Amino acid sequence: MLHVAYVSIYTPTAGNRLSFSLLSAYSSFFIIIIIIQIGLFGAGRSRSTQAVAQAVLNVPETKVTTLENGLRVASEDSGLSTCTVGLWIDAGSRYENQTNNGTAHFLEHMAFKGTRKRSQLDLELEIENMGAHLNAYTSREQTVYYAKAFSKDLPRAVEILADIIQNSTLGEVEIERERGVILREMQEVETNLQEVVFDYLHATAYHNTALGRTILGPTENIKSINRNDLVEYITTHYKGPRIVLAAAGGVSHDELLHLAKHHFGNLPSTYEGEMLPPCSFTGSEIRVRDDKMPLAHIAVSVEAVGWSHPDTLPLMVANTLIGNWDRSFGGGVNLSSKLAQVTCHGNLCHSFQSFNTCYTDTGLWGLYMVCEPNTVADMMHFVQREWIRLCTSVTESEVARAKNLLKTNMLLQLDGSTPICEDIGRQMLCYNRRIPLPELEARIDLIDAQTIRNVCTKYIYDKSPGVAAVGPIGQLPDYDIIRSGMYWLRQ
Repeated sequence: MLHVAYVSIYTPTAGNRLSFSLLSAYSSFFIIIIIIQIGLFGAGRSRSTQAVAQAVLNVPETKVTTLENGLRVASEDSGLSTCTVGLWIDAGSRYENQTNNGTAHFLEHMAFKGTRKRSQLDLELEIENMGAHLNAYTSREQTVYYAKAFSKDLPRAVEILADIIQNSTLGEVEIERERGVILREMQEVETNLQEVVFDYLHATAYHNTALGRTILGPTENIKSINRNDLVEYITTHYKGPRIVLAAAGGVSHDELLHLAKHHFGNLPSTYEGEMLPPCSFTGSEIRVRDDKMPLAHIAVSVEAVGWSHPDTLPLMVANTLIGNWDRSFGGGVNLSSKLAQVTCHGNLCHSFQSFNTCYTDTGLWGLYMVCEPNTVADMMHFVQREWIRLCTSVTESEVARAKNLLKTNMLLQLDGSTPICEDIGRQMLCYNRRIPLPELEARIDLIDAQTIRNVCTKYIYDKSPGVAAVGPIGQLPDYDIIRSGMYWLRQ
């Protein structure tokens, strides 16, 4: 548990045994998926669009079919002997309120505790005997259940997924047992200071809105959530139009479509009163000072944009320009990131990580850093100086290097059926189509230094940031000073 000397919130008056994983929505290493507007390529058939057309011929087709009830079926057949199949559901903690916050994550845990057809033991034995792997995670906007298995076992994997989301018994005994598991998980999360800081960042940046609440929910909610809460969440949100059945690896789309009709064809096709709650960004801060801690953990961000916004891709290039660094990397003075060079030369921090967290209609663009107490002020100064440099004087050579690195990272993340399946499921929820990598690469190639300067000026320059800090942060500048570092006075 954190030893809290004081907590201040400041807002400026002006200006699973079956392997559960909690999605860290703030990681900059998640697959980056961007909506592409073909019209932005301009008139005529350029060399880049010709290259895209040629490259697409060598990429397995992502086939998409929509059932009568609105459920979308999407797959990519790469001919492997294994496959990954899963359900991507447009429902997460953002769809909760203050009273039931934590229900989506609680439900994720309960999904594997037995159905009307299978007990928990039967489910675990069946998965193990298949040599399969069953997993689930919850984020602020999505809930995901997926299985990795031999391609020949695709029908059984789909049937199991259908069983756990439609027929879970949600028994009282299992609920009480899992309540304790989640409370212990919350204690473990509190020891992960990066998770803690990003939860604080959301809490202050999206103050009093759904995105400001945590995915796990508060302790009092976990102690009070009951079966009726879980059933209500399922009946409200698990509807055909909000679900994507995605698969990758050795899968036949026709077979997957037949299985989808059989197992999910009876899901409701309509839903009412479930509009995505608006979440407004507020420049503000949360500080949790604890001088007994050895290192300060700080996140600072500005408001960015949602997945489908045209500026998302330039912001990702800018994010790559800032980069990530850790003392264990060595050679910081020789890295391409200017901030890494300064940080290494001045011994300003233990590590830093740039991030660009996107949601449907908003996002957080910023940096997370871990510093010695006596270097906090200097590190914050150089971070902001580098941000302003992106707005004013970033060079073409830097942008070209960052674009190549971004494209490489995207390709490296699509190694295997599971990340490809995740890419398909997430893109289908965000854009109702999967964007081909050649198309995405062509958009990246169109970005130049002037684009970066314009976009960064739009979202960074003279904006009020969100700040979350934990640890020995006595030397962290006051918020007004941090705010003044978001612009340069030009003579």
